[in-house]
Amino acid sequence: MSSNITNNTSKRCFAPLKEPFTAGSQLRKLEGVVFDMDGTLCEPQTYMFTLMRRTLSIPKTTDILEHIYSLPTASAQTAAMESIRAIEQEAMASQVAQPGLTSLMSYLDSRQIRKGICTRNFDAPVNNLLQKFLAGSVFHPIVTREFRPPKPDPAGILHIAKAWGLVRRAGKGEVGVPTETKEEEEHGDANYGNGNGEEGKEDRDLKKTEEGELVADASGLIMVGDSIDDMTAGRRAGAKTVLLVNDVNRHLVDHEHTDLVIERLDQLVDVLEEGLL
Repeated sequence: MSSNITNNTSKRCFAPLKEPFTAGSQLRKLEGVVFDMDGTLCEPQTYMFTLMRRTLSIPKTTDILEHIYSLPTASAQTAAMESIRAIEQEAMASQVAQPGLTSLMSYLDSRQIRKGICTRNFDAPVNNLLQKFLAGSVFHPIVTREFRPPKPDPAGILHIAKAWGLVRRAGKGEVGVPTETKEEEEHGDANYGNGNGEEGKEDRDLKKTEEGELVADASGLIMVGDSIDDMTAGRRAGAKTVLLVNDVNRHLVDHEHTDLVIERLDQLVDVLEEGLL
């Protein structure tokens, strides 16, 4: 293993992708990879958060989205959301792809590994990045800010697992994302968590489940991100977590929610090829 890769887990979790997967393997099959966007697919634009907090007149310790959702009126929430969207809209023109981005995505595509996005950004910067750097590489579902609750809640990652048909039986007293409800079966899932609208927002929260009920299962997924929200959401969803480390987030290297640490996206190629996570 490269000295630039830190593995905080004590054993391998996924079968090596360099070998055909066999049903009798003691290691589980990798079912897909979920990516954060800002700071993960593109280089961090952390100055945006300073501008947002200044615009909203809130301190660094206050979560931006929690503050907006706590505002007393719908009009106040809308105005606040538009103010931070304007900052993101301007910043997206200077997006820079993370080193190793195209190599990793080409590898995942060659191995037919599904890719999803779970981000607290709104959809325009995501679409800009995909069109600019990853045209032709499919990411689905794409969970953006319109999906609630946002990270660090695991609901977005579990929604992606559900969309990929990954399910398990719930234990007693669990909460989770159940499989399709009657309403979804009748009307489809087109706007559910894809960042294109508010429809169905009230159905996105984790729900109390009955023992034995089918719920989304993210244990075959990897969450790749650069923040504590990414690591915590991944861990709470049951996925393995990969931290793309930088000068700002090095304190997360040894965090209990971080399973693997890489310094470039394409370092994940050897990790997955050899089954080192």
